[in-house]
Formats: sequence, C-alpha cells, structure tokens
Amino acid sequence: MGLGLLSLALVLGFSGEAVAAPLPNVNIGLGASDNPQDVSVTLQVMAVLTIVSLAPGILMMTTSFVRIVVIIGFLRNALSTQNVPPNQVVIALSLFLTFYIMAPYWGEANEQGLQPYLAGQISQEEALRNVVEPMRVFMFKQTREADLALFVNLSDAPRPDSQDDVSTFTLIPAFIISELKTAFQMGFMIYIPFIVIDMIVASTLMSMGMMMLPPVMISLPFKILLFVMVDGWHLLIQSLIMSFK
Repeated sequence: MGLGLLSLALVLGFSGEAVAAPLPNVNIGLGASDNPQDVSVTLQVMAVLTIVSLAPGILMMTTSFVRIVVIIGFLRNALSTQNVPPNQVVIALSLFLTFYIMAPYWGEANEQGLQPYLAGQISQEEALRNVVEPMRVFMFKQTREADLALFVNLSDAPRPDSQDDVSTFTLIPAFIISELKTAFQMGFMIYIPFIVIDMIVASTLMSMGMMMLPPVMISLPFKILLFVMVDGWHLLIQSLIMSFK
C-alpha cells in the first residue's frame, strides 16, 4: 500500500511538471571503472533485475496462488465446462484471492522491512530478513512436517532444532508439494457430487437404450444447476480462504 501511494504521488508530481519540464534522457552503458563502489552498485542493480524477472515465479510459489488455481481448475474439469470460466478469469480470480489472503503478511513485510529500509533506519540485510520472515511464517503454517523432513533429509543438512534453522530454499519446495497435496484433496471432494450426477445420467441413458448419446451432454446442465442452487462459488471461495486460517 505504501509503495502504491508513493508511486501515485510521483506520477502526479511528474504530470504537473510535464508541460514545463523537458523529457529526461536516460543513457545506459558499460565501461571500465577504477572505483570498487561502482562495481558493487552495478552488481546490486543486476541482482535486482534478476529478482524482478523471477517475481512471477516467486509470487506463485511462495503464496496461496498454487492451491487456489489448482482447485479452480479441478472445479472446471468436474463441471465438464471445458474453458468456462476462461483461463484469464481463473488466473485473475486466483491472483486477487491471493492478494486478499496474503495482505496481512505483505503488510507486515512492508512495515517491518521495506519502510524502515527506505527511511534509512535499517541495513539492506536486515530489511531482507524482515521482509522474508512473514512469508516464512505463512509457509510454515501450510507446510506438512513430513514434506519438510523430506527436503531436509535430501539436502543432508543437520536436523533443525527450530524453524529458524530451516533454510528458506528448503522450505519453499516443501511448501509447494504440501500445497499441491492439499489442493488435490480438496479437488477430490469437489469431484464427488458431480461424479454421482454423471453416474446417474449414464445409468439412466443405458437403461433407456440411448447408448449413442454422450452422457456429458445431458449431465452438464444438471451439474451447473446443482452448482448454482448450492451457491457453489460462495462455498468454494469460503472454503479456500478458511483453509489458510
């Protein structure tokens, strides 16, 4: 939120002077330098650009996005609606639900790490640690102990005595497979009522001798009707959000 307000203020400030001020000229080049500090700054810029390029993957793999998008995909397949809702809608809904769920953790990271660093109150290393810590808390809450133990054992690392001893690079893959397992469990529960409808429709068609008529064509309206009658989207989103509590 603080970055958003800062960006808006900068845009408004620049737009007010756009008429009088000339357009800036930005030059980027490579050259020799005798100052070690210049090399350090260049490496920091390259590191930031690398992190920005990996930002979508970091956003997806360290937040609630994976579970949400997989479960909505299961729902779409269970309904047999092919590409309805479209992929763009599924991704957008998953992103906004992710923002909603992760808002407290991102707010804490902003208050404890980003804002003090921008104000010059803490060092870069301390700011990074304070930003990562809320994300680690979230991932630990959703990660199963067995999945975490798997990656600790595979890395040949010593047995951790506390969560602080677990590396973030060990925590992230354990969190991802835990999320996938949870998503598949919830997806199985979503499939059950729709499978029952498919079985009833298929048995009815076979008893009537209508074996050439695809059962999916007949069961699809009933599945959509069931989903609408029980207010399926409300129940699904409520279950998704509550699963992260």
